[in-house]
Amino acid sequence: MTPHEMASTHAAAFSQSRGWTEDEFADLLENRFTHAAGDSRCFALFQVIAGEAELLTIATHPSFQRQGLALRLMQEWHDQAIVLQATRAFLDVAADNIAAISLYNRCGYRQCGLRKAYYARETGQKTDALVMECCLPQRQSPVS
Repeated sequence: MTPHEMASTHAAAFSQSRGWTEDEFADLLENRFTHAAGDSRCFALFQVIAGEAELLTIATHPSFQRQGLALRLMQEWHDQAIVLQATRAFLDVAADNIAAISLYNRCGYRQCGLRKAYYARETGQKTDALVMECCLPQRQSPVS
């Protein structure tokens, strides 16, 4: 998936706030700790550093929402993070994004913090971010 495709999907998915630019995605992808999963319909960008994974963004194009793509993608990026030896995963989500909060709860996330007035909306209003975490299951080593 290219930075251009990511920026296009992200802008469509986050129409109530500023979407990330192609250059921002390109810069993130140059970082050796940053990884991507998914395709132009639904993608996730995450980092794994020192045993912890952080979901930077997940976006589903509106034409493909409510089809289970994000749920499958959550498992996909978790699996990749586990291979990269992550044991915990973190994310933040706008407190008014009920659909995303529900998805993250289904995936085992629980709130562990709050960032007041973190997200700016196009209207100039700000909304809180919930910081959420989950423990990732560890890969079983093959028995010798």
